[in-house]
Amino acid sequence: QVQLVESGGGLVQAGGSLRLSCTASGSTVSKYIVAMGWFRKTPGKEREFVAAIDWTGDKTNYAESTKGRFTISRDSAKITVYLQMNYLELEDTALYYCAASGIYASPPHLYEYDYWGQGTQVTVYS
Repeated sequence: QVQLVESGGGLVQAGGSLRLSCTASGSTVSKYIVAMGWFRKTPGKEREFVAAIDWTGDKTNYAESTKGRFTISRDSAKITVYLQMNYLELEDTALYYCAASGIYASPPHLYEYDYWGQGTQVTVYS
């Protein structure tokens, strides 16, 4: 089993920045993780891909809407993935979820992830 806990969400003015963190734990976590990713969900919409990173080669993958503004990174020793979000827009308001995959490298699809965190809310205001 793998547990994921997100933190770092909050209220931020448009144009500002936030950094989300997600730490993984569990008895098999260090052997399990191949990639970790971030998704987000707003009311009435499907959960959508934001960014992903593989756990060994630093290969990253971004949604078109976040390229150039968001940066995903990892700290393997802390088993933590980060999402640095800059130039935030009103449309970035969402509940952000961290996810872990044991098979795929930097995958962009929901079904490629096995474990999910509870989410952290990001609200951008004008």
